[in-house]
Amino acid sequence: MQSNWLDNIPYAYGIPSCKGEIRQRPEDFIVQEQLSFTPSGAGEHIFLLIEKRGENTDYIAGQLARFAGVVRRDVGFAGLKDRHAVTTQWFSVWLPGRDAPDWAEFVTDSIKILKIDTHLRKLKRGALSGNNFTIRVREWSGDLDKMTQRLEQIKKQGVPNYFGEQRFGRQGQNIDRALALFQGAKVKRQQRSIYLSAARSFLFNQILSKRVERHDWNQAITGDLLMLDQSGSYFKLDDLDENIIQRINAGKIHPSGVMWGLGTSELTGPSQDIEDAVIEQYSELASGLEAMGLKQDRRALRVNVDSLAWKFLDDKSIELNFFLPAGSYATAVLRECFTY
Repeated sequence: MQSNWLDNIPYAYGIPSCKGEIRQRPEDFIVQEQLSFTPSGAGEHIFLLIEKRGENTDYIAGQLARFAGVVRRDVGFAGLKDRHAVTTQWFSVWLPGRDAPDWAEFVTDSIKILKIDTHLRKLKRGALSGNNFTIRVREWSGDLDKMTQRLEQIKKQGVPNYFGEQRFGRQGQNIDRALALFQGAKVKRQQRSIYLSAARSFLFNQILSKRVERHDWNQAITGDLLMLDQSGSYFKLDDLDENIIQRINAGKIHPSGVMWGLGTSELTGPSQDIEDAVIEQYSELASGLEAMGLKQDRRALRVNVDSLAWKFLDDKSIELNFFLPAGSYATAVLRECFTY
């Protein structure tokens, strides 16, 4: 099994000619989570907007449980955030019929509480619209005009919606552990979910890479299942007409790829041939996911990089600002801009 998510993964706009360094400091990678709803202001679940520096999401959730004297499952969050960054995200703590602790005592040098609210229900995974990113690239070098041209392309056309390297673990070890799970290895429930997600993501990345090689990752071909932008809804393309072409070019709809599991697909034509070939090549992963009872789903092959803006801070630094919907990765954007 390949060991790195970048191995054999093609670029949409060619190998970048510019270079840079990311994550030299936590403040070089700033992430601000946007929930898909507003806390109601009433209920037994305390919502905490926390800014953390150099800490991962699971660690903060565990610390909150211990501090509040609750079990870990009573703490919720919407999505995992990078450790090597400054990130702002919501957590919920269920305190039915109990007084809340003094949250000020939870604050440390690496943890700040920015806002406290209440809500009727626990914060569930996926309950976010997306994330705002502010990323500083240091030791930048390259041609200014080429860099600007590349960023303009990305702003207009988006990037391939690859899963980022953090999904696969160091040197892709989560894929090997998924294979071990499928062969009968016993793992904890939380790790099981991580390994299953890694296996599905790997298959999706392989399918997407084939479309990038064909230069139609951002185009519709007859037989595709097209997804509405930032939506799980999709429809089959039987006839490619001017209306579909215009909506694709405007970033309103995208071709999709399978998140593998049990079920049948409505795909036909070349897009079905691509997916079938990848599933056959990695049949052990595919059959393992089916045996675990996962059901097929779809994911857009393209993601729009909304509100993309950039500024050159000095001769060796550039700052990028952009928004990505939930489930998409900033590293998928950065790899199209720089080698790092």
